[in-house]
Amino acid sequence: MNDPVVLKDIAFPKMKGSLSKYYQLSKISWLKVGGPAEFLFKPYDLGDLKNFVTSLCPDIPMSILGACSNLLIRDGGIPGVSIKLGRNFNNIEIKKHNIKVGASVPTARLAAIASDEGYDLAFLRTIPGTVGGAVKMNAGCYGRYVSDCLESVEVLGRNGVITEFKKVDLGLSYRISDLPKESIVISATFKKIIRDSKILKNEMQEALRYRANVQPTDELSCGSAFKNPSGASSFGKSDENYKLSAWKLIDEAGCRGIKLGQAKVSEKHPNFLINMGGAIASEIEDLGEMVREKVYEKHGINLNWEIKLVGKR
Repeated sequence: MNDPVVLKDIAFPKMKGSLSKYYQLSKISWLKVGGPAEFLFKPYDLGDLKNFVTSLCPDIPMSILGACSNLLIRDGGIPGVSIKLGRNFNNIEIKKHNIKVGASVPTARLAAIASDEGYDLAFLRTIPGTVGGAVKMNAGCYGRYVSDCLESVEVLGRNGVITEFKKVDLGLSYRISDLPKESIVISATFKKIIRDSKILKNEMQEALRYRANVQPTDELSCGSAFKNPSGASSFGKSDENYKLSAWKLIDEAGCRGIKLGQAKVSEKHPNFLINMGGAIASEIEDLGEMVREKVYEKHGINLNWEIKLVGKR
C-alpha cells in the first residue's frame, strides 16, 4: 500500500483514488478562471485519504477544494497538493436525534432531503457549495447560519487523526471558523429542527424565486464578493433597509455595472463579480480591488473579501 508513486520528483503513496498533475481548475471553478492545481488528489474513501495525507511530505502545501463556488483561483494556479472529496464522502444518515452528513454533500441537496423528512435546513437550499465548505465559512443567508443548527464536525488532520469538534469549540461567527489549518472536514452532524415538510418546500421554492429575481444566477459568478461590514448575512426582502449591506455601499459608490476587461460588477446585484465570458482571474480580482477603493473613498469603510482568493497571481 505504501509503495510510492513518483511525479516531478515528489513521492506519493499508492492510492485507490486519482492523482492528476497540473489539473486545470478553471474546469471546476464557478467563475471558469484560474490556473492549474500542481497536483489534484481525489481520494477513493476515508482510508485512502488517511493513507495519503499521513504519507505526504509535511513540506508540501495542502489545499482543500469543495465545489469551488466561493473561490477565486488565481491565474498562477495552486501549488502543492489540492484535495477534492468525492462520492464516498456524500452520505446522508438520518439518525434518531440528528442528521450526519458527508462533507462533499451539496448544501442544496441536504436541504431538499431534510425537508422530505420534515427537518428544517431550508436556508441551505439557495447556498451553493458543499457541507464541508459551509461549515468552514459558517455559511448563512436570510438571518440563519450553519451555527444555528450544527452540533459537531469530524475533521481529519495531516497526522491522520480524526477529531470530533463540538460546535462550541469551532469559534463560529460571520463567515469564520477556528478549524485547524489544512484540516479536512469529513462529516458534519446537524440537529433536527422539525417543521411541516410542505411548508419547508414552499419556503425553498420562494427563496429560489427570490434569488433568481435579485441575483445574476444565469451568469458566471461566485456569489457575494464581499462581506457585509455589519457582520451579518443578508436578510432577504428587508435587506434594502440594512444600511451596512455590502451591495448598498458598492451601489452608492457608483460601481454597479463597471467593467475591467471581461470582468464586470453585476448590474442586477452589485455585490456579485461577473465573468462575462473571457475574463482571467486577475481581471476579476483587480476589479474587486477597484470596488474596495471606491467604497472606501465614498464611505470610509474597508470591504473585506467574502470570496476566498487562492493560488498564485
